[in-house]
Amino acid sequence: MNKVKLRNLLVKLHLYGAALLAPLFLLVAVTGGLKMAGIEGGTTETPLAIPAGTSFDTKSPNFENDVRAFLKSQKIDADFDYIRARGNSFTTRPTSRPHVAFEEKDGQLTAKYVEPDTLNALMEIHKGHGPLIYKTLGWIAGLTLFFVVLGGLFIGLLSPAYRKPTIISSLLGSAVFVWAAFIA
Repeated sequence: MNKVKLRNLLVKLHLYGAALLAPLFLLVAVTGGLKMAGIEGGTTETPLAIPAGTSFDTKSPNFENDVRAFLKSQKIDADFDYIRARGNSFTTRPTSRPHVAFEEKDGQLTAKYVEPDTLNALMEIHKGHGPLIYKTLGWIAGLTLFFVVLGGLFIGLLSPAYRKPTIISSLLGSAVFVWAAFIA
């Protein structure tokens, strides 16, 4: 394949990959920018009545099923994909939609039903706390982004008119990254 055909193919793949990723990266840009500005969204938390003596063994192979059965027995509508356990607390996930957060203090289990507002839900998705399918999408998006960036560099290097600006820009970007990440 000659350089012109290769460059045209790379331009098309770059365009399609970037267009495919646009909604995801707009979400990341908006929610990340808002977080940096101190705007995070909110949640509505409703305490749940937990019968005395209720406890869960987070290391049990039946842990998730036990939590599901408990929530069903308490008539708590909390559909979830998995549970994230840390120390004395655990939370049903995804946290981008209504979920239940449990905490054990002094041998007493407490729980709250948490409803995120739209902004908080989007930020939870940004953090990777969305549905399991979104985690797979995130992995695919990361791989696609790698090839979009690499393809963009190749496109710039294959074009005599853009070769020098591509080299200068990528060296400058690398220097700024190294400075900001490791020196500043």
